Amino acid sequence: MLAACAVTPLAARAQPVASSDAGKSSVATEIRAGVSGKLKEFYAPRGYWPLWVEKDAIGPQADALLALIASVDVDGLDPRDYDPRGLQRLIEEADASATPKALARADLALSKAFAALVADMRRPARGMGMRYLDPEVEPRDPDPSDLLRAAAITPSLTDYIQTAGWMSPFYMQLRTARAYYQAKWGDLPDVTVPEGVKLRPGGRVPEIALLRHRLGLPDGTAYDKALAARVRSFQSDHGLTADGVAGAQTIVALNRGATYYERLLALNMERTRLLPGPWVRHVVVDAASARLWYYSKGSLDGTMKVVAGAKDTQTPMMAGMIRYATLNPYWNIPPDLVKSRVAPKILNGASLKAMHYEALADWSANPASLAQSAIDWRSVAAGRSEVRVRQLPGGDNAMGRVKFMFPNDLGIYLHDTPSRDLFAKPARHFSNGCVRLEDAQRLGRWFFGKQPVADGSAPEQHQPLPQPVPVFLTYLTAVPTAQGVQFLPDVYGRDGD
Repeated sequence: MLAACAVTPLAARAQPVASSDAGKSSVATEIRAGVSGKLKEFYAPRGYWPLWVEKDAIGPQADALLALIASVDVDGLDPRDYDPRGLQRLIEEADASATPKALARADLALSKAFAALVADMRRPARGMGMRYLDPEVEPRDPDPSDLLRAAAITPSLTDYIQTAGWMSPFYMQLRTARAYYQAKWGDLPDVTVPEGVKLRPGGRVPEIALLRHRLGLPDGTAYDKALAARVRSFQSDHGLTADGVAGAQTIVALNRGATYYERLLALNMERTRLLPGPWVRHVVVDAASARLWYYSKGSLDGTMKVVAGAKDTQTPMMAGMIRYATLNPYWNIPPDLVKSRVAPKILNGASLKAMHYEALADWSANPASLAQSAIDWRSVAAGRSEVRVRQLPGGDNAMGRVKFMFPNDLGIYLHDTPSRDLFAKPARHFSNGCVRLEDAQRLGRWFFGKQPVADGSAPEQHQPLPQPVPVFLTYLTAVPTAQGVQFLPDVYGRDGD
């Protein structure tokens, strides 16, 4: 299939002549005569100026498009749907004759194929578990004119196509990593290594021969340096401690086989298909790796560690619009924590005031305060009744000094935290579902263009962002690395068997 979609290298094609605006104007006239439908909505506002013509010839961006079309089987698409042979023929005719009519025909055909390909690559699979909170982030069938306009304003259309700049960088990196994984681990012998044994360097038990065979090494029974290095490489790529010892977890991972991990790669590619490209200003939070990234203008602007939800209080997959920051926030303590932590301390002699807490009559916006003595804390501790308790603003507040809000009925948001020790841990799943930020001040400067500052000590000061920013909370158990790909533990059990 790929051979059928091969492209003629740019160097082998007719070389363009000197630039001519008059030539492009003639092409624009031919485009105006031949364009219709949705393509006309793109071309008309730009005076029917061509998108693919450079110096009176079809430019290198066409080669980039044909090369991408040839590879879209990895995206679950069929290259033939975009008529690469027909495109190649039109390009060759345009280059051979350089007539405005031939150039216009090629320009229109390339735009049509490009818009169709981008729409198909962006189209998400069903049942991915993402919850959309705002219409601005909800997937929709894109208008071809919008897709072409987005491409036309990029600094380099060739680079935009080569990097598939309309797709999330995570998607494109996993796309490459999938090929890496197949090359490195996909074609090894599918043999089972007995479980219940621990194979280590220096050992010479019979099971070592099976381990060597499974990892593609020459036959033998020695657990030598080559085998230890191969085991460490496998462990590193599969989210295991890379100690070179084939223990229980490593053997289980080996026995799952390449098909299991191919499915995980495909699943995670679909999850990343839900994320926007880097030309959209946005934030991505990955609960599986407990990290955050933020993008704008085609580039990664920054990344940081986060603390995500624990297994029992998971950070959901959701997308919304961060609309405002709350400075000097309260922390409304979840009722289960009031029962398990606050009430027992009160019964042991602690006071709400000393803990910097206050009790409230209800969950309204302006609740009345309750005296500590007016509450049956034994009933609260036993789970027979509930009371709203919140922590007052201050340096010890669990929300820190700022939280970034994307309104939702689950009470999920991004926030500062005084608990800095958790960021030193490799696995950071400790929250009640919200996302604790390693550097909330840095993210605040990115949101606002300056450091947001509270006006005095008054609690709950809301400051709207200059422009709402999309945020995507996802869950990636296969992540790209500098070497290729790494599989992470499925902390929340969302990957299935």
